Amino acid sequence: MTSNSLSNAAAASTTPLTNLASTPSNADTLSYADIQSIVADDFDIMDKQVFGSLNSKVQLVMSVSQHVINAGGKRMRPLITLLCARMFNDEPSQQAMHLAAITEMLHTATLVHDDVIDESGQRRGKPTANATWDNATAVLVGDYLIARAFNLLVGFQSLPLLQVFSDGTCDIAEGEVLQLQHQHNPEATEADYLNIIDGKTSRLFMMATQGAAILQNKTEHLQALADFGQHFGNAFQIVDDVLDYSGDSELMGKNLGDDLAEGKPTLPTIKALELLKNSDTAGYEQLRIAVQTGKTPDAEQLIELVRQSGSLEYCKQRALEETKLAQQALSSLPDNRYRQGLYQLTELASARLV
Repeated sequence: MTSNSLSNAAAASTTPLTNLASTPSNADTLSYADIQSIVADDFDIMDKQVFGSLNSKVQLVMSVSQHVINAGGKRMRPLITLLCARMFNDEPSQQAMHLAAITEMLHTATLVHDDVIDESGQRRGKPTANATWDNATAVLVGDYLIARAFNLLVGFQSLPLLQVFSDGTCDIAEGEVLQLQHQHNPEATEADYLNIIDGKTSRLFMMATQGAAILQNKTEHLQALADFGQHFGNAFQIVDDVLDYSGDSELMGKNLGDDLAEGKPTLPTIKALELLKNSDTAGYEQLRIAVQTGKTPDAEQLIELVRQSGSLEYCKQRALEETKLAQQALSSLPDNRYRQGLYQLTELASARLV
């Protein structure tokens, strides 16, 4: 979907979501822990299963896997799986918890590979696997986590579930390769960016939602869940990329401007180049060279250049449009506190822009 069509769709989505008006719209009143508490028991069991699902006979595989999983974040993707499963059937589901753990295992594998590609030494303030061991070990353990995830998926004996996860994993890999293809490319477009994040970020959110529906035999909702996952993932990634220029480096666990130094084709940089090309030739050339070479000796000046270009305001608006579309996709799903939890998750994610 193009940028214009997304904008038009967001503008057209004026019909209020059924019975979501009571959902708190002030994100200051929300916390991730509040949303997680809706499925607290399921979440605790799932979290233990992430570790319990590792069964390699090779001690190094176990050590590295446990290291990267321990360094994991908020488990947002498995949380979404659990909320979706409960939304369709408000009973404990061992299958849903198991699938949520597998989703987190796949997410962890992608992070391990990302750290190798980016030559990262830390993630969330903790040493990465490649820094603690080496690149070869990290890549192979990431491969093991993917292989183990599919080994566990076979146990569901569901071809539709395997189809969603196999197709999605291919898309994730293609998104990463697309990002690599456009690295240090100052000519990358917003369409290129959307294709990249659709694979590397949004696809796993889509898998997390659709997998739950397949387990609960609610396949009539697959399209709405795909729309929710895609737009929520897009919004989430755009916000992340904006924070690379405006966030708190300590909270993010990385320095501001890291994406620029790595030559990543993120929307703030792409839009800044587009705006500067028409308004500030010298600034455009300075930023273009930085993207192309990865050399950022005046990082603070470059960050300020992006900020002053108007790019971040555009990106924030795009993130809010994607959030609106994610929320609109929820309107056809069963109306209960779990759907409201998903809605609140979108509010909380976009509130990081404030």
